[in-house]
Parts: sequence; C-alpha cells; structure tokens
Amino acid sequence: MYKVVIVGGGTAGITVAAQLRRKLGEDEIAIIEPSTKHYYQPLWTLVGGGIFPKENSEREEKDYIPDGVRWIQSRVTEFRPEENQVITDKNETITYEYLVVCPGIQINWDKVKGLKESLGKNGVCSNYAYETVDSTWENIQNLKEGIAVFTQPNTPIKCGGAPQKIAYLAEDYFRIHGVRDKIKVKFISGMPSIFSVKKYADALMKHCQETGIETLFKHNLTEIRPEKKEAVFINLDTNEELVQPYDMIHVTPPMGPPDFIKNSPLADSAGWVDVDKSTLQHKKYPNVFGIGDASNLPTSKTGAAIRKQAPVLVKNLLSLMKGEPLTATYDGYTSCPLVTGYDSLILAEFDYDLNPRETFPFDQSKERYSMFLLKKYVLPPLYWYGMLRGRA
Repeated sequence: MYKVVIVGGGTAGITVAAQLRRKLGEDEIAIIEPSTKHYYQPLWTLVGGGIFPKENSEREEKDYIPDGVRWIQSRVTEFRPEENQVITDKNETITYEYLVVCPGIQINWDKVKGLKESLGKNGVCSNYAYETVDSTWENIQNLKEGIAVFTQPNTPIKCGGAPQKIAYLAEDYFRIHGVRDKIKVKFISGMPSIFSVKKYADALMKHCQETGIETLFKHNLTEIRPEKKEAVFINLDTNEELVQPYDMIHVTPPMGPPDFIKNSPLADSAGWVDVDKSTLQHKKYPNVFGIGDASNLPTSKTGAAIRKQAPVLVKNLLSLMKGEPLTATYDGYTSCPLVTGYDSLILAEFDYDLNPRETFPFDQSKERYSMFLLKKYVLPPLYWYGMLRGRA
C-alpha cells in the first residue's frame, strides 16, 4: 500500500516523483518500472548524426530514483481503478491512494512489414532505439551516391520533429563531404504537412527548398523490401501504392498507446490515458492522473511538454489530497528543437492552439547557431541534473 503509485520510470515518472518527494514522506511513493537503464532520447538525433556516442544518452535507472521512493522493478499488466490496485507481471497486487500513469509511448516496429528484421542491415536504420541508432550514422557516412529516404508515420510519435531532423543532418553531412550532388534526399511523411505550426512549417519548407530536400506528404510507409531496396508507401488520400527505391532509409516507426493501457479502464476510445487537458486528472477516476506520452493530451509528445506538465500535476495532486480545488492548469506548451544542420536549429515552442510560445526575445523560426548550442550543451545537463532531480 502506497500513498502514490507512479506507473513508468521514464522522463515523466522520475520528474513527478522527484517533485512529489519534497512534499511527501519516505516510502509513501512507489515507481513501477521494469527497465534498469534510463535514456535521454532527444540525444539520439545527434547520435545518428555522429555528434555524440550513444553511451552519452544512457544512465542507470537506480541512480535517478529519488531517495525515499520505492522502486518496484516490475511491469504493470492490469489496472483495477475501482479497487485502487494495479497488478504486475510478477503477480503482485499493489494498492494506492493516488495513481499517476506515465509509461510512455509504444513503438510498433511490426506495423511496417519487413522492418523489424531489416533494422541495421541493407541500408535500413532508425534513431528510435538505442540498439539501432548507430546504424544511422554508419549509413550516412557510407553513402556516396544514390537515394536517401527519411520517413514519418501518420500516427502520434515521440518528438514529432525527429524524423526530419536526421534528414537535415544527413543532407548537411553529404554537402560538407562533397557528395551532395550525387545523392537525392527525400522526406516522405504520412502527415499532411511538415509541421503543425504555420510559422515553423514555412521556415522548414524554405529550408527544404534551399537545400534540395524533396518532400512528399500523406504517404505512409507500409512495407520494406530489403532484398530489392524498396520501400512501399500508401497514398492516404487515394490509397494508391508508391514503390520508392532507396540506398539508405531512416524509418520512424508507427507508435501508439501501450497495450496494457489500451486494454484498461483508464483508456479513451483511441487507447490513451483519458485525462482533462488542463488539470491532468483522469476524467472518470478522480484519484488518477496522467502525464506524458501515454496521455491523450492534444499536444506534441516531448520532454519539454512533460517539464511543464509535471508541476501542474503535482500541485493538483497535492490539492486533491487536501480536499482543495484543482487550480493549476496546463496550456499545452511543448517545444521541439529542430536541428537543421551541424550548426543551425529552429526552436519551435507552442501551445494547444498552435500559437508560438517563444522563450527568447528574437524570431525563433530563424535558423541559429546559438540554438544549436542550446540543444547540444545546455538541454542534456538540464535534463539529468534539473528535471530528473525535480529542480527544473
């Protein structure tokens, strides 16, 4: 029995636990998380571009569980919100007074035929797993001529800008190393446009035009044919098939809510944790809150969003414990640092209404070296020593 049980020990779970621990006593909070490693996943774009070794993104999970918080190293298999219980894969029944659900998003590699068995071989790569991110850098370095394809699915994904960031880095690398005129670079996306906020979309399309990156939208990747080096896309408007040859292809896999969330009483009709978009409280079970990528909050799924969500959730949870109104509100703020080359970045920040919410006193839709340095040198320590310690 715990006062607060947190399902998920990723960015959201650790951040919430660290902030809550300052207000609650020892052993009142438990985190249920099976993984022994913790990853700063935004770094994987830079790993795929050869800027950092992947080891820089990895830490031991135990080093970030806050002191006084119990770590239950199990996997949740069932929610019983009517009884205030969760069941784990070790047949543990864990009882709570309050529940925070934040297990992250599920990567569905098997939704693209031939992808899972092709990863890391025959020019197929992806930044979306620690085990495969090195293959992206290998492919970029080794490609001297041909076609480089970069994909994005039409599902929600973690860090919505990451599929195009690696395309920009690859294009810049080819240019720097004198092979750009021998390589076609194509960004093929299942989304209707390159970005949801017009101000940044205009800037990104201009970048693509100036660098010669070909773009194609509303085309979803459905199959990889590694023996032929062909990728099969479906036109989402006409349902027609497009067969695209490639010499290297970076795949962003389809994603969705974790199965144990989708099949639970906590899910909405699409399978996400069903919470109020302002208070983060569950719509049916008042002692349950949701945060991060597994929630149905209508904003981009980023660490920056979690950074703004966490203090709202913590304040409202503490208010609920005291029987007070939930007054803290989240406005949908999220941020996406869009790397556009080895010395440039567009820092997109916006809210639920897709209005820019920029931090700095200049136009953040312009590519800047200073913003690239922010992503490279400032954001990683802010994550490890700020967010995960409950300080930022």
